[in-house]
Amino acid sequence: MLTKKQLDLLEFIHKRVQRDGVPPSFDEMKAALDLRSKSGIHRLITALEERGFIRRLAHRARAIEVVRLPESLGGEPTTGFTPRVVEGGKSPASHAAPAAPATSSATDVPMMGRIAAGVPIEAISHVENQVAVPSQMLSATGDHYALQVRGDSMIEAGINDGDVVVIRETSAADDGDIVVALVEDHEATLKRYYRRGGSIALEAANPAYETRVLPEHKVKVQGRLVGLIRTY
Repeated sequence: MLTKKQLDLLEFIHKRVQRDGVPPSFDEMKAALDLRSKSGIHRLITALEERGFIRRLAHRARAIEVVRLPESLGGEPTTGFTPRVVEGGKSPASHAAPAAPATSSATDVPMMGRIAAGVPIEAISHVENQVAVPSQMLSATGDHYALQVRGDSMIEAGINDGDVVVIRETSAADDGDIVVALVEDHEATLKRYYRRGGSIALEAANPAYETRVLPEHKVKVQGRLVGLIRTY
């Protein structure tokens, strides 16, 4: 049995993972639940973890998986909820792209190269290979592709250097979406997207990086984050 605050937090985390492929920050959780301090969020997260609804991944910034949902949120009482963050295995001698677990239904999507989560790098425009992505990560419509993350500017969004992000191709984005943004037609970066009048703000999830504000015509959305694959 969950308290209302525990249920509200679980629902908020679940919806954000479904939307962005990564969990919200502690600040976002605090604001969503209208709490005065992060300590209240820590207590709620601990309670959800003890009850088996979420799992915290050690040694990683803000890594939370929803492992099951209560019936009130559409879950089954005795079955697990499949998280949208997938951990893949890789043998020491292999440099192949990460693969989805064998028990999951998977779809091959093109691996387009690397994307900067930091200072923008050259735009990605070629297919390196294919990566197997769990089908539940993919939207019912639209094309998808994968990119390997370089940099730490999105670490507080749970996106680490070396992760593989799964992107749905689209030229449209809502405020707060994590997108692949093409800057001045030659630099690509992974950032949160916000409109500010006639400008676009590309916001990092790391206080060490400043938000870039650019004229709207200099920024083109190339896709929106829908999932993440982490390989060890």
